[in-house]
Amino acid sequence: MTMSKTLIRGARVLGGDVQDVLIDGETIAEVGTGLSAEGATVIEADGQILLPGLVDLHTHLREPGREDSETVLTGTRAAASGGYTAVFAMANTHPVADTAGVVEQVYRLGQEHGYCDVQPIGAVTVGLEGKKLAELGAMHDSAAGVTVFSDDGKCVDDAVIMRRALEYVKAFGGVVAQHAQEPRLTEGAQMNEGVVSAELGLGGWPAVAEESIIARDVLLAEHVGSRVHICHLSTAGSVEIVRWAKSRGIDVTAEVTPHHLLLTDELVRSYNPVYKVNPPLRTEKDVLALREALADGTIDIVATDHAPHPHEDKDCEWAAAAMGMVGLETALSVVQQTMVETGLLDWAASPTGCPPRPPASDGPRDTAAPSRLVSPRT
Repeated sequence: MTMSKTLIRGARVLGGDVQDVLIDGETIAEVGTGLSAEGATVIEADGQILLPGLVDLHTHLREPGREDSETVLTGTRAAASGGYTAVFAMANTHPVADTAGVVEQVYRLGQEHGYCDVQPIGAVTVGLEGKKLAELGAMHDSAAGVTVFSDDGKCVDDAVIMRRALEYVKAFGGVVAQHAQEPRLTEGAQMNEGVVSAELGLGGWPAVAEESIIARDVLLAEHVGSRVHICHLSTAGSVEIVRWAKSRGIDVTAEVTPHHLLLTDELVRSYNPVYKVNPPLRTEKDVLALREALADGTIDIVATDHAPHPHEDKDCEWAAAAMGMVGLETALSVVQQTMVETGLLDWAASPTGCPPRPPASDGPRDTAAPSRLVSPRT
C-alpha cells in the first residue's frame, strides 16, 4: 500500500526550536526548517510541542471478562487520546491471562480493535493465587511474545515462587513486574498509614508493606542474576531501596504513576472514592521524593496504572469503593505539571541514572520515546 507524505510545519520537536518534520509513509524522512510541502498533506503545528508516541507499561484493559469496566476498544481509544501508541495490558482479567490462549486473545483483540498497539502482560502465577507458576514459557512462545509477567493487583509474596519466576524468565530475557505489598501488613487497609489515617479512623497501609517486598525482591534478583521491575513505587523509603540496588548493580527498574507524582493522602479527607487507589496516596514528603527520583533516573518510567471500574463500584461510600484511578488521558499533562513546569525534567531529557539496554531479541521493541517520561525499557 502506498502511503502519503505528511509535513508537520512549525512544531517544537521535544520542546526545542521550531522546525518542520516530513513524514513519508511510516518514516520520518527529514527534520529542518523551510521543508518543501510538495506532494504532502500539511499540518500547521503553530509552535506546539511534538513528541514521539508514548508507551504505557501498566494498563488495565479489563477484557476479557470485565467489559463493564473497560474493553480493548475503549481503553486503547483513551490511550490514543492521551498520546499513547502502545500499551501493556495487565493480566488480572477474567479469565486471568495466565495461559498462551488468553494472552493471544488479548493480543488479537488489540490487533482487531485497538487504536494503538496492545502488548499483553502474562500472570506470574496461576489465577494470580501465588501458589503455582503460570505457563511463562508458553506465553513467551505464543503469538503474543510475552516478556513481562506480573500478578499486579496482588503481590507474589511467597519468596520461593518469586525466586522460581525470576529464574524462569531469565532464560529468555524476560522480567517479573512486582506489585509490592506484604498482604499481612495491609489487611483491611483503606489508605496510607499516618497522621491522616489516624485522624480519620481509617485502616492504615504502612510504607514498610511496600518497602519490605522491594528489599526482598532486589536481593532475589541479584542472587538469581535476573531482572525485576517494581510497579507503582510510592514511598520515599522505596526510592532509597531502589537507588541502593542500582548502585550495587542489581538489574532493577521501577515505575511511578502520575497520581503518585501529584496527589497526597490529604485528599482522602474528602472521602471522595476517586482518591482510593492501590498503593494508596502517600504524603507530601513521598511525592517530592518520587519526583526527585524520576528526575535523577532512580525511577525509570511513568506508568499510568489505568484502572477503570463500573460507575457503581466507585460512586459509593469510601469503604465499599474499589481501588483504582484512570490515567491514560491525563498522564502527559500531569508529567508536564509535576516534572517539566517545575524544572525537574524537560521534554528532551535523556536517562541519566540507568543507561538504556537493548530489548530481548524476540521481545517487544520500544521505539516510541527517548525519555523516561513514559517509555518502558522492556
